[in-house]
Amino acid sequence: MNRLADEKSPYLLQHAENPVDWFPWGEEAFERARGEDKPVFLSIGYATCHWCHVMERESFEDPHVAELMNEAFVNVKVDREERPDIDGVYMTVCQMLTGSGGWPLTIIMTPEKKPFYAATYIPRETRFGRVGMMDLVPRIRQMWRDQREEVTSTADRIVGYLHDQASHESAMLSAEILPAAYKELAEQFDERYGGFRGAPKFPTPHNLAFLLRYWRRYDEPHALAMAEKTLQEMRRGGLYDHIGFGFHRYSTDERWLVPHFEKMLYDQALLTMAYVEAYQATGRSEYAETAREVLGYVLREMRSPEGGFYSAQDADSEGVEGRFYLWTQEEIKKVLDENEADLFMTVYNIERKGNFIEPMEGSRTGQNIPHLKESLERIATGLRIPVDRLRQRLEESRGRLFEARRERIQPGKDDKVLTDWNGLMIAAMAKAGRVLDEPAYVEAARGGAEFVLGRMRKEDGRLLHRYREGEAGIEGNLDDYAFLVWGLIELYEAEFEVGLLRTALALNGLMLADFWDEKEGGLFFAAEGAESPLVRQKQIYDGAVPSGNSVAMLNLLRLGRITANSDFEAKADRLARAFGSEVERLPAAYTQLLVAVDFGIGPTFELTVAGKKEAEDTQRMLRTVHSKFVPNKVVIHRPAGEDEPEIARFAEFVKNQTTLDDHATAYVCVNYACQEPTTDPERVVELLESRSP
Repeated sequence: MNRLADEKSPYLLQHAENPVDWFPWGEEAFERARGEDKPVFLSIGYATCHWCHVMERESFEDPHVAELMNEAFVNVKVDREERPDIDGVYMTVCQMLTGSGGWPLTIIMTPEKKPFYAATYIPRETRFGRVGMMDLVPRIRQMWRDQREEVTSTADRIVGYLHDQASHESAMLSAEILPAAYKELAEQFDERYGGFRGAPKFPTPHNLAFLLRYWRRYDEPHALAMAEKTLQEMRRGGLYDHIGFGFHRYSTDERWLVPHFEKMLYDQALLTMAYVEAYQATGRSEYAETAREVLGYVLREMRSPEGGFYSAQDADSEGVEGRFYLWTQEEIKKVLDENEADLFMTVYNIERKGNFIEPMEGSRTGQNIPHLKESLERIATGLRIPVDRLRQRLEESRGRLFEARRERIQPGKDDKVLTDWNGLMIAAMAKAGRVLDEPAYVEAARGGAEFVLGRMRKEDGRLLHRYREGEAGIEGNLDDYAFLVWGLIELYEAEFEVGLLRTALALNGLMLADFWDEKEGGLFFAAEGAESPLVRQKQIYDGAVPSGNSVAMLNLLRLGRITANSDFEAKADRLARAFGSEVERLPAAYTQLLVAVDFGIGPTFELTVAGKKEAEDTQRMLRTVHSKFVPNKVVIHRPAGEDEPEIARFAEFVKNQTTLDDHATAYVCVNYACQEPTTDPERVVELLESRSP
């Protein structure tokens, strides 16, 4: 056992029995490196990362590699999900030096944390031009001994580049940036399979959120078509788990067929919101059904007994990526009778030779990834089966296959609870709950919020990042605050509990106090005074998850409209300006920020519904409003019969917005101009849509 045995991170614990003398990130490791005059070998990954497992099996469990590493380096392991601040800095280095990034991330650096070598996965032996650990370690050791001046000079230059990158040029973002981003996305769009660019292909739900808003603003049918095509193809492909539901991380091919099989909580949350919004925009039931299936998977597999949401499920089982999810024809025939097996295999393209090609050998194994090549409606037509009957038969078969699959060895689960990812899932559950009229989702969102707020805050109200096995720790970062505030806003609009709004405002205030850059605008990733290796970064790129700055900007705009606080809107404007030049250069890389820009440009809508919350006319009004795709709006509930409602403490203007003739009454304001109140839900929709972009 090494020093990782005392850690909470499942990823670090996976390496606790390695012969490598691992240290967790901390001053002890760097003191040892200075005392022994050794460089630091930093390895960053996460518990459900397939290639992290491969590198561990090949190298970190190998006594010969371990001996070389222990002699040459002080070795440090970091869970990127626990310490995204460390990962963010050194991933920037890797991308700068190699032109790409990913995990496992390998950094070799001086005891002063200055990097001079970067890579991702490194094999044990050199092959196909990729240097192996058995050659790399002696080479680095020799360079450290004989070429120290050159090594330190390289490290200093890299740190200088990091500082240069940390500064941002300001520029005002106007409505013109939206068509520029749309043009880039249209050029990158895969018309045949959906998604953007070629393989590997990532879900990028914020791209879809932007396209839906662009369609609404400009009535551009191709924007909607791109979003729908992508949503449909992802749902039909192997990226989706057709037996147990939920989305895998990304597709290794352009067809969405062969995924990396890990399932991340943030993907389930962000994709759920994309499907829910598509349902609002089109009324297509398949999008609502997908959202329900994904959330059903989350509630079944990813929710702790206390109400928090776990981080991920592994790609591997029995040491093999995807084994849990693959099927041979024979396995299906053992579970289903002949007719049902033939139907299932026809619909889901289960082949005798297999459609899954083993990635290392490049050969077919007889294993299959269930997937659809077209819609069930078209398949039913081709098979001459009524589509409802086809759905019923497939669901019965799926249920039996699901039960059979449960007998297999399950993929590992990363059961730590992260504040930021829980914020995303709270937002998704709350949004789906109010749009799909599913109280269970709202209840789950409330449970998640109560867990985080009750178990993952310090006495002063500030957030902690990680919870596991009864212990919360690690100072909260920007994403923790921004994503949780997002979740609380969505939950407020689902439940209208004023305490949720109060907490959202309090956390937003702490975020601005601890992370705001008074000099240049925007928000740092790490709080003022927190450890920040080499440089205090401000992140804006919307990658696998949107940036904290992008989400914080939209939060500020929404809170500003809910409370009529123009200071929030001014802050949002300054945030956008802080990164304006970067966004102008490559707007499609910042689509979540552009979702916020779209809100800021307007028109925006403030809607107050006055009435008894549980009354049928109030609920009918809210159901009607929630069913429509009007993203640039805020909704407030003003309880009837209260002269001094609690909500008026935060939104003073609602005090006089009372019911008409004791009926639920809507007050709609559009771009700072208020319309005549109405008790007619359809009139509310007219007001929202007649003045919409």
